[in-house]
Amino acid sequence: MKNDNLVFTFEGGFNSVADPLQELAPFLDALESGADAWMPDITKGKRRRRYTRAAVVKALAESRDECTTSVGLYRTTEPELDMTLMLWFPPQPPSLELWLNVKALDLFTDEARCQAFVEMVRAWAIRYPVLSYASAHSMADDELSGDPFYGREERVAQENGFDQIYAVYWLNLFGPKLVETVGRERMRSTPAHRVEELPDGSILLVTWPTAADFASEAARVAQARAWVHLRPDLDFDTVMATLRERSTTLAPVEPRFAPDVAALLSRLPEYVSIGQRQRRIAELNAYVPPEPEEWLPLSAALPSDVADPKAALEQYAYFAERLVALLHTPVPSVLKGSPESLTDIDFHFWRQTFPDTFERHNIDAVAVPAIGAYLGEVLVKHLGGQWLPRKQWMEAQVRVGDRVWLPFARAHRYMRSTQSLLDHSLTQLYRVAERHSRY
Repeated sequence: MKNDNLVFTFEGGFNSVADPLQELAPFLDALESGADAWMPDITKGKRRRRYTRAAVVKALAESRDECTTSVGLYRTTEPELDMTLMLWFPPQPPSLELWLNVKALDLFTDEARCQAFVEMVRAWAIRYPVLSYASAHSMADDELSGDPFYGREERVAQENGFDQIYAVYWLNLFGPKLVETVGRERMRSTPAHRVEELPDGSILLVTWPTAADFASEAARVAQARAWVHLRPDLDFDTVMATLRERSTTLAPVEPRFAPDVAALLSRLPEYVSIGQRQRRIAELNAYVPPEPEEWLPLSAALPSDVADPKAALEQYAYFAERLVALLHTPVPSVLKGSPESLTDIDFHFWRQTFPDTFERHNIDAVAVPAIGAYLGEVLVKHLGGQWLPRKQWMEAQVRVGDRVWLPFARAHRYMRSTQSLLDHSLTQLYRVAERHSRY
């Protein structure tokens, strides 16, 4: 699935009194052998450094507190990598924890690359024996599986951990205690692409040759067979129905957003959890904002009633500059006063839930006039518009072609709620005005 990630979580044993570079050498050996296209090139502790083994150890040393230390590992080029290595020291049980997120699941359509990943994990599990359970899988599907609570109360889940087979993923490492709970012979006889008993008694299980096609029918059948084998109390057809439903939820949806607001809507799916993005795209495909009502035919335009039109225009420019002053840091494009700036502003206010977060008095007194004036200035600058100023600034109009637009009235409606930012976006009004300017 596009825009999905491969996520791997691991917790293993660690010798906290050994020399750090020596103790981590097998970890880094396996990483450097198995990572290829997603190998980190940056380490980050208190400082950001180019990746070297020495830089990893230095970052861990400078981040050390009483019982933990950690280092971030990243890439400066695609595919993106978000990786955190954390070490725990006494009085906590010594351990090595790893969070690994390769932001390009499509990389793992290649069977050789998947094999290299499995061998890397195997090397880690042998050198740092898995304490309970570890897995690698699609991040989106992992989310839909209920991880990490699996329907339990958070307190119960934290106390008990992965104490039975709540799920089976593409790659699984079952610690010795969990193996004994399920039954070693049952574990060893699991129908899967690969099942291997490691020296400490843990079991490495891989359901399918490649990670990226986890949602295919064949891969889901393999996943279900392994799961019901390990959990004979489960029904195969029921498990398959659950997995198919997850595949349907994750099936790629082609964006077909309403054209006038496509530039805005295209930014919204990443702000839901990764497992719900395709569903969100489908919802946004069906969404059509109401047509703008903040306009009049030229024949019905209100004549200017101000004594000093120049002073009125200067006031509108001042209002617009207040918006620039407010947003120039979080929305740098606001300095350009372009149509694209309007979309950036829409998105910024939506992401902040601005109308539902800040005091209504300040929104109406400060934000609305600033937004309305800025919108009007963009209509003037890019569509050849002409202000028709009014004593009541809410009535001010901008003439474009055979219509006059009411940017302050639009801003007032726009700022009613977070949903109004989409229903009455600046982006949409501009695009409709642009279209009518050609008539």
